[in-house]
Amino acid sequence: MTIWVLTVLGLSALIAIDFFIGRKPHDVSIKEAGIWTVVWIALAVLFGVGVTLWGGGQAGGEFFAGFITEKSLSVDNLFVFILIMAKFSVPTHLQQRVLLIGVLIALVLRAIFIAAGAAIIASFSWVFYLFGAFLIYTAWKLVKEAMADEEEDEWDENRLLKSIEKKFGVADRYHGTKLFIVQSGKKVMTPLLVVMLAIGMTDVLFAMDSIPAIFGLTQDPYIVFTANAFALMGLRQLYFLLGGLLKKLVHLSYGLSVILGFIGVKLVLHAMHESGLHVPEISIPLSLSVICGVLVVTTITSLIASRRQSEKAALEAAERDGAGSKDSKDSVEA
Repeated sequence: MTIWVLTVLGLSALIAIDFFIGRKPHDVSIKEAGIWTVVWIALAVLFGVGVTLWGGGQAGGEFFAGFITEKSLSVDNLFVFILIMAKFSVPTHLQQRVLLIGVLIALVLRAIFIAAGAAIIASFSWVFYLFGAFLIYTAWKLVKEAMADEEEDEWDENRLLKSIEKKFGVADRYHGTKLFIVQSGKKVMTPLLVVMLAIGMTDVLFAMDSIPAIFGLTQDPYIVFTANAFALMGLRQLYFLLGGLLKKLVHLSYGLSVILGFIGVKLVLHAMHESGLHVPEISIPLSLSVICGVLVVTTITSLIASRRQSEKAALEAAERDGAGSKDSKDSVEA
């Protein structure tokens, strides 16, 4: 219990420092985002080393595997965050505040999910079959969506968010960092609060596959929570750092589907082992190697494919310009 209290206090202190530094709304530069991204990753690595020294190599390996998995799944979330920001026309200088509060909401809700998941797993070992099957299904769904090559160009509010807006009312414009204002004698929400809730709620939907995924790597609630916390807390800076680069990760869905499918198989094998069947179990070192290997290969192939697409687009544009110039010349001669 003491380690939980100290960890929560430590994470709260880090969040308070992050909030204090970014308390004044401003446009986040690439340099600032890059520095803080490195800081959060370094803190996660230091924490993982501490887990290894305190809990042993198994616990350390589980933390790093969980952190890398959650981080990679979080990167995929950024696509939707960009759509949400665009839908609500969030001013650039307010986006860092939106992400900070939105991620805090997500962290609290994920903690509830993790506690519930740990309690279910402790009582019913067969739930690993359900988690494994769900991850394999999710992996297949990701592959189908990637093969369909359909780009989501808008984001729709869920029913809960719409009901909150209807009940409390929403101001017609942003009012700095204020979350509520008095309008026509009635206290209403500002668009800033609405988009914060949207970010937090959307992340919880993504947790539906990321939480079972990390439980496939470790059943220790402490490691599950801290891996999620460090993956989420650096997400805000990663949003500003990657920006347009996200569109270049064209094979990310394929990579994530392989990772989720792999962990799903690992969960099913673990469930069979718990049922008394003699089946091989996938070790943490192997899991960590597969996850890292898939991400490296996915990144390399994505960058190659993006470069080829850019070259093809540039060539087609040049051909169109050349054809247009030729038509103009023919018209003049005629």
